[in-house]
Amino acid sequence: MNDPESREQTFRVLSVNISLQKGTVKRPVEKICITPSGVEGDAHAGDWHRQVSLLGAESIRKFSCLAGREIGYGEFAENITTEGMVLYETSPLDRFRSGEVLLEVTQIGKKCHGDSCAIFREVGACVMPKEGIFCRVIRPGMIRPGDPIEFIPRVYRIHIITLSDRASRGEYEDRSGPRIEELLRTFFDHHRMMALFTREVIPDDASLLRESLNTQKQACTDLIFTTGGTGIGPRDITPDVARDMIDREIPGIMELIRYKYGSEKPNALLSRSIAGVMGSSLVYCLPGSVRAVTEYIGEIQRTIRHSIMMLHGIDMHG
Repeated sequence: MNDPESREQTFRVLSVNISLQKGTVKRPVEKICITPSGVEGDAHAGDWHRQVSLLGAESIRKFSCLAGREIGYGEFAENITTEGMVLYETSPLDRFRSGEVLLEVTQIGKKCHGDSCAIFREVGACVMPKEGIFCRVIRPGMIRPGDPIEFIPRVYRIHIITLSDRASRGEYEDRSGPRIEELLRTFFDHHRMMALFTREVIPDDASLLRESLNTQKQACTDLIFTTGGTGIGPRDITPDVARDMIDREIPGIMELIRYKYGSEKPNALLSRSIAGVMGSSLVYCLPGSVRAVTEYIGEIQRTIRHSIMMLHGIDMHG
């Protein structure tokens, strides 16, 4: 799953469709002009995250069999009808390129409005809530039936920093860093999200940590994890350095973890782990033991996707 080339593919446009009012079927047209706000002349265009909708003909044909009649392109209110790819297996922030047009996935499926929706009343049900996808416009242009579309999966960059004087000298093997990577690989694979990992081991040195964090900030690394140096010892400098560099702290995550595990193991309350936003990066400072990072990652994973979407201006409640 974490080989970007294994997911890249090209498929094609079967139909382009427009409606003047929301909640109505769309009608096929010869071409659509994609503007920064969405499809020109379409009711769903606007300053929001669901500017352009796509639905695969595969989904339409499957539903046609269930409905007992042929479903026309646009009847499910999709702007672009495609063939050759399972669209609903993509993830938010994946992209599609067709000629000059570049679209970014913002949502998979949507809430079904039932009888209040003309599509539901006319067709009897709707496939869009489960298999339709929605995008925002990154680059405008024109799309016509027959045009090829290239799928470009989003690749998340994750960097893990282990702070340990002894591990940096080779006196013992770093186990916490690899454990973080193992857990996150499983998480990203489960959500069909591409991820590339890098790791480094450095001493408990404030200047080296500051340099490493700044390097990752400049590289716009998506997620940065540190492990080690979160206690109250004289060499435990990780949260102090990170707090000076993050723009916004996210206190709730670490507060929950300290409360949850500290109620069973009081020593866990001594952890000074922090989480926050640094530029466009999410930063998490974890303790140095394998057991601790396993516990922490288990809780952090519950918020990762939503945090990423928020940083990119996507409202997952929409």
